[in-house]
Parts: sequence; structure tokens; C-alpha cells
Amino acid sequence: MNRHALVRPPGRSFADAISSTGAAIDVCLAQHQHELYCDALRLAGVRVEVLPPDERYPDSCFMQDPALVIDGKAIIARPGAISRRGEELLVAPLLGQHFPTIHIEAPGTLEGGDVLVLSDRVYVGESDRTNQAGIEQLRAALHPLPVEAMRVQGLLHLLSGVTYLGRNTLLAVEAFAGQPEFEGMQVLVVPAGEEYACNVLGLGETVIAPEGYPRTAAMLACHGLRVLTVPVSEFAKADGGVTCLSLVYTETS
Repeated sequence: MNRHALVRPPGRSFADAISSTGAAIDVCLAQHQHELYCDALRLAGVRVEVLPPDERYPDSCFMQDPALVIDGKAIIARPGAISRRGEELLVAPLLGQHFPTIHIEAPGTLEGGDVLVLSDRVYVGESDRTNQAGIEQLRAALHPLPVEAMRVQGLLHLLSGVTYLGRNTLLAVEAFAGQPEFEGMQVLVVPAGEEYACNVLGLGETVIAPEGYPRTAAMLACHGLRVLTVPVSEFAKADGGVTCLSLVYTETS
């Protein structure tokens, strides 16, 4: 399986990214951390395509949100955050070279951080960033692949609380561990105090995880995964994680 990742380093305007933390972002450190993240992707066997920063969009380093590829289709999202609208238009032509594209239209909103793609179905978080209209459009676009909605409360995105590791296994915070939708799957629960670490990027036998959460990293290693940890403190200040920083898809040729 040949994986490709689109990434966009943060520009100077990343200092003005949307943030619920209010913490000052060190842009130079964020740019260095982004380089280390790209190195981890390459170490995991992913082909990395680096796009130029776009100062018009402070949050545009979070490549997962404006578009995603599912079941051989490029879904061009419509961000729920108004300041991010337009980011999707930057990536749509690139994906259109390889995949048929489907655009989420108003009044629908959809951000990739709310989309949990499993091997045989998709879960979508209904959140402050993704609404019912967006979910219905995604459901129609992916038919007959099952698309199920899940309510997200107290988190920015669905992937802030649960991510897919492959092999019928999820990594989740306690609140998602007992969800009936996940019956029949193995759910690994992040230790208390390490909830941020549930946002990891599963890449087959390798998983990219945030640095600084040793108990979660040890649990993943015990599960037979190669764990690559990367520092993402500056992206966490903007409510982002390791899944947010790349748009990963399988190359068709």
C-alpha cells in the first residue's frame, strides 16, 4: 500500500490560529515541530508532498480538515469555522488530479477532524464544526458505504476523542470506550491524564503519536505497533493533533 500525504507548514500567521487555550504560539518552534512530523511520516513509509504556507489562512497547516479521501473519492469539505472557508479550494485541484471530487455545499458543514474512517464504515461527529446537513451529504456521496453520525460534546472534533489504529482497534478516551457503535471492536483506552494522546495517526504497523505521553506510547507498543512520537506542543495550543497535520490517502497509481 503506497500512502501519500499532503502537508502544509505553518506560516507566520499561525500565531493567529483559532485557539480555545489562549496560549501564545511560538511559530518558529511550530515550524520545526512540523519538520519533525514530516520526518516521522517518511519514516513510516509515507510519500510526503509539502505545499507552501498560505498566510491568508492561519489554520491551513491543519490539512485534514478541508478535504479527505474515502473509498476512492475526494470529499471537499466546507469548514464550520468561517475563517477557514477557502482552505478547501486550495487542495481541491490537487486531489482532482487523482480522484473524482464531491463538494459539501451550504448549508452543510463538514471538517475532516470529525470523520472516523474504519475498514467497512465511516463515523461522523456532529459537532460545532460539522452539522447534520454536511453529514447527510457525505452519506449520499459515499453510498453504499455505511455512514453513521455520532454526537460530539466537550471536544473540538470526533477525532479528539477516538482514532482508528487498524486491525479492528480503536484508541479512545474513556467517554467513547463504551459507545454501542463500537461493539465488536477492540477499544484501547488512554490512561487518565493522557487524553490528548488518543489523537494518533495509524499507518499500518506504525502509529505517529504526540510526544510526552509515555503510558499511552507503552500501551500502543505492547499492542504490537511501532510508535513514533513527535513534539506537537504548538499545534496543541491551537487545538490540533497529529491527525490534523496531514491529508493521507492511498495512491491509485
